[in-house]
Amino acid sequence: MTTTTTGTALDAAVASARSELAEVAPELCAGFTAALPRAVHTVASRLVGAAYREDLAGMRDPDLLARTADGVTRHAFDRAEAPLVRDPARVLADLPQRIGGADLAVELADAAVKLALAYARRPSPDGSVGRARDSVARAEPLSPDDQALYFERLSVDGHNLHPCGRTRLGWGVADALAHDLESASVTVGFVAVRRDLHVGDDVGELLGVRAHRSGYAVQPVHAWQLDRVLRRRYAGLVTDGALVPMDGVTRTGAPTAALRTLLLDPVPGQPRRYLKLSLDIQVTSTRRTISVASTRNGPALSALLHRLLADEPRVMLLDEEAGAATLIGEKRRDLAAIVRRGLDGRLRDGEVAVPGGALYATSPVTGATVLAELVDRYAAGRRLGHRADAAARFVAGYARLLLPPLLRLATRHGIAIEAHLQNCVLLFRDGAPHRLALRDFAGLRVHRPRLAASGHRVALWPGSVIGTDDADVMRAKLGYTALQAHLGEVIVQLAASHGLDEDAAWRSVRDIVDETYDELRGDPAVAGDAADDHRFLTAPLVPHKALVRMRLCGSGDVYVPVRNPLR
Repeated sequence: MTTTTTGTALDAAVASARSELAEVAPELCAGFTAALPRAVHTVASRLVGAAYREDLAGMRDPDLLARTADGVTRHAFDRAEAPLVRDPARVLADLPQRIGGADLAVELADAAVKLALAYARRPSPDGSVGRARDSVARAEPLSPDDQALYFERLSVDGHNLHPCGRTRLGWGVADALAHDLESASVTVGFVAVRRDLHVGDDVGELLGVRAHRSGYAVQPVHAWQLDRVLRRRYAGLVTDGALVPMDGVTRTGAPTAALRTLLLDPVPGQPRRYLKLSLDIQVTSTRRTISVASTRNGPALSALLHRLLADEPRVMLLDEEAGAATLIGEKRRDLAAIVRRGLDGRLRDGEVAVPGGALYATSPVTGATVLAELVDRYAAGRRLGHRADAAARFVAGYARLLLPPLLRLATRHGIAIEAHLQNCVLLFRDGAPHRLALRDFAGLRVHRPRLAASGHRVALWPGSVIGTDDADVMRAKLGYTALQAHLGEVIVQLAASHGLDEDAAWRSVRDIVDETYDELRGDPAVAGDAADDHRFLTAPLVPHKALVRMRLCGSGDVYVPVRNPLR
């Protein structure tokens, strides 16, 4: 890797990783070194894009942007893509200093190192891949949850907009080798928790593990969390018997792109489930522990959403069946867990499950994106020979699946689903968007006055950040996740792969938005709210989540105004 800087956070992170690799996995050293320039460039490119979008360090200056990167393209919502950063290592050293975040350089360096490690670990395609038409054909024989897992594991680059998409601050190389997305399996341990320190459901019993003594509930714990947090941070409680690690009692599962969420291995007589566990490391901008509120709100919100979405036949929920936390530690987040229902037994004939976060991943079969493969299937099934036309029709169908249910839910009931790519699983049939599965309800927003006006209620945990009396907070969550982070990525990707006319695509999205709100304005009970929501989402400027600014300020959602293609 060529760099004009010395003694940087990146230098230190690379040196440390190489030293660890030489000790624990010397066979990966050459692959890591070969992958490092690409990984550094990927992180630098996303940092430049974030700085441009958030107007940081003068990156909106055309001269500075041109000196930093070549071939920059601009897209909806003030998105800039920097395909060729001139000196990626210098960007990772200098730009954080100009932004004013000393810790950011360390996080970016960790992202680059962990991404290079992921590239080095990616397996070579086997013989069966060579016989497959595309990645969809490769996934079709698998069970629904294994289909989703297969696609998620292709999404090596992580978050599509965040420069720290592969940050795992708190994990060394050995930890990443054992527990990261590329790991074949991760172990879940269990701890018996004295009842007076436990709140919520007995998650362990739901998973088939019972306490060996009365007065205790059983809580699952990620293997890393069990060894590094529970046994060390809470050694006194273990000694006193308030927490009793159940040594030898384990389950296994595969890490998903969310990392702390595992797809549990099948158990005879039990449905396939996902298990979301506290993991006290920093991934992107956040330490991935779980609040008490999330464990208690999830099941209640799942039940409510089932009722509210009962008339949306193309929407499916991955319910949060149970959750629990342990009332230890200052923030009581270290031993929390949530159980989520899976997809197995719920797909219809011909449907293939593709998590949204995998749409921009590179297929090991064709070298195109998974999204491009899906559009090609869509075109072939409809005998559409013109690639751009096929992409335009696909986007219209995709937006019609995604947006109307979410817009109706927000206007009628005041609930904004956090429908970014990572929280959506798309069910495709012959390449066409067919149904939508929604998962992970910890980040949605509930506008309490609207929910009450619709005749519904939900008992949120006291102090829950998801509840709000400000309609704009709810609208910003919906607009950023569904339109900007989700549909924005789909349109950018298809412009690159299929020559999609982006302006025309956004006009078709605007038509769908208009049609949905026209319908809602016909209902006197919500006509005023529908008009206000429509006005917010089609304003000349709309709020875009500022991922780097959020990291610098430390907590809470931070938004910046960006130009709106739906204006």
